[in-house]
Amino acid sequence: MWYWIFKYVLIGPILALMGRPRVEGAEHLPATGPVIIAGNHLTVVDSFFLVLVAKRRVTFIAKSEYFSGGGLKGALIRWFYSSAGQVPVDRSGGGAGDSALDAARKILADNGIWAIYPEGTRSPDGRLYKGKTGMARVALETGAPVVPVVMFGTEKFNPVGTRMWRPAKIVVKFGEPIDFSRYHEHASSRAVVRSATDEVMYALMELSGQEYVDIYAASIKAA
Repeated sequence: MWYWIFKYVLIGPILALMGRPRVEGAEHLPATGPVIIAGNHLTVVDSFFLVLVAKRRVTFIAKSEYFSGGGLKGALIRWFYSSAGQVPVDRSGGGAGDSALDAARKILADNGIWAIYPEGTRSPDGRLYKGKTGMARVALETGAPVVPVVMFGTEKFNPVGTRMWRPAKIVVKFGEPIDFSRYHEHASSRAVVRSATDEVMYALMELSGQEYVDIYAASIKAA
C-alpha cells in the first residue's frame, strides 16, 4: 500500500511537478510477466523516477542496513525504502551476491519487475562503466527479458553530493527488450554470462550516448 501512496500521493506529485518527466519507448516495457529492468545510474533519484513512470510495480534490492536502524530516524528510513519498492537483503559476507540474486529470482517467479543498475553503483563522472554479471545470470536462468532504460537530467535534478532537488527536465527512455532465452542451456558458462552482460551495457550506451569505460565504477571510486 505504501508503495502506491508514495507514488501517487506523497512524493510522486512533487517529482512530476519538478521534473516534468517525458517517457520514450514505454511500449517496450511488457504489461505482464517477469521483467528485468537494467538502467544506467547517475544519481539517487533515478530509482524514484523509474517508479514514477512505470505503470507496473518496480522492485529493487537494497542493503539490509537501510531497514535495521533504530528510533524515529530508522523507522522513517525503513518506510522510505519500502515505499520506493525496495526489499532488504543481507549483502554482508561471502554469500552476499547469491542472497541478492535469490531475492531477484523470487521477484521474477512472482511475475514481477526486478530493477537493477548493472554498474553496481552510481557513475562517478557521468560515463557508463563495465557491468557486473549478476543481472545476466538471472536473465539466463529465468528467461526473463531485459529491458534497458536510461535517464536524462537526473544529475541536474539531484546533483551528486547534494540533498536538495532542483527543477530540471527529466527524460526516461526504454529500449527494446533483450531476450536471452536462446542461451538458456549455457547459463552456467562464464563466457556467455559476460557476453550477455556486455550486450546489455552496449544497449545502455546506445540509448544514453554515454562514453563507455571497460572497468568497474567501484574501482574508480576506490582509487
